[in-house]
Amino acid sequence: MKIGFIGCGNMATAMIAGIMESGKFAPTDVMVSNPSEGKLIAVKEEFGIKITQDNAEVAAFAEILVLAVKPYLYERVAKEIQGVIPESTVVVTIAAGVSIEKMQAQLGRSQPVVRTMPNTPALVKEGVTAICRSSEVSDEMYQATRQLLESFGKVFELPESKMDVVPAISGSSPAYVYMLIEAMADAGVCDGLPRQTAKEMAAQAVLGAAKMVLETGIHPEELKDRVCTPGGTTIEAVLTLEKNQFRSSVQEAMRACTKKTKELTKLS
Repeated sequence: MKIGFIGCGNMATAMIAGIMESGKFAPTDVMVSNPSEGKLIAVKEEFGIKITQDNAEVAAFAEILVLAVKPYLYERVAKEIQGVIPESTVVVTIAAGVSIEKMQAQLGRSQPVVRTMPNTPALVKEGVTAICRSSEVSDEMYQATRQLLESFGKVFELPESKMDVVPAISGSSPAYVYMLIEAMADAGVCDGLPRQTAKEMAAQAVLGAAKMVLETGIHPEELKDRVCTPGGTTIEAVLTLEKNQFRSSVQEAMRACTKKTKELTKLS
């Protein structure tokens, strides 16, 4: 299977890293294009993959083509690859707000399209990707695309009508978690811990808590209650978070993210 990437930003690099780390694809099976020669040289040196500054060359090469560019560049890229991309090639979108219908309109035909929303933890093979497809995507190519995405994390199939909700809960959410880890580490430093120790302890605590939710299947509320000893330190911290509207602040941030995504969908 030949995999192509148009664009070599943070998300594409994370996906490529996850793909290559999986060992399921040879470097010669992956090609990436980018206007910056410096970025291309860097990914070639790191992963040994094929590189080019010509988007049309990648489009002609790939059986699965990932458009890893900003949403406003999709129309321009589509014009560049029209007439070159094979009709059977599956185009994978990763940008918030770009619908299947709009992507096909930009390509000028009913190209097989898989709409996805991945996130950057793909870099460490712990990504989350939501996925849906157009009717033109065969079951065989859909499974091949799923396997590609599963090489760097978990994949969740959703109807396209729910895709605008995904950025808030997984696509953008690593940023919220990084802010939480940073805040916890800063508090630890304030109370005397070395910076590196505080950062590692905070990150490991978040990792461990997430694994508890995923591996035990226990509701987060119950897991929280198990940590809260009556009259103890944890319930004191939880009450302070509640006083400062911790949960509602997170929910409001996510709703704002979803609202912005829907606005982008209307504009795309």
